[in-house]
Amino acid sequence: MQQKLLNIYLNDHLAGAAAGLELAKRCRSNNIGTPLGSFLDGLIADIEADKDELEALMSALDAPTDRLKQAAAWLGEKGGRLKLNGQITGYSPLSRLIELEGLCLGVDGKSSLWRSLMQISGHDARIATFDLDRLEKRAIEQREELEVHRQEAARTAFA
Repeated sequence: MQQKLLNIYLNDHLAGAAAGLELAKRCRSNNIGTPLGSFLDGLIADIEADKDELEALMSALDAPTDRLKQAAAWLGEKGGRLKLNGQITGYSPLSRLIELEGLCLGVDGKSSLWRSLMQISGHDARIATFDLDRLEKRAIEQREELEVHRQEAARTAFA
């Protein structure tokens, strides 16, 4: 039963990573040529690397990938684009703020994933081979930098 629950948990986070990657790419496409766009270039590379690490960990644990959950996450991110942003068409300052808040939530979840896996890494040598401390540290750094951009987006949206 524990392996089954772990598989579900890992697939939930993999789906979250896929949705977060799509969200970061969308946000970047609307902020090209800005400091936020440059930051998002690096964040996207990090999210891709973190997703690769999670897939490698899942492979090491023989945790199958739930393709249906991946597709649902992708569709969910696309559906999130339909929310009202204060304009009939186009990108608004509120769009930027909501996207950054979504990315903050995703990075917080990723950080929790790495910390949760640290709790069981002593009981499973396959998990212990992954540098979870480094991954968590990277998530913390991502979150701190996202917060700077989120605060700027809030000032821009509401000033």
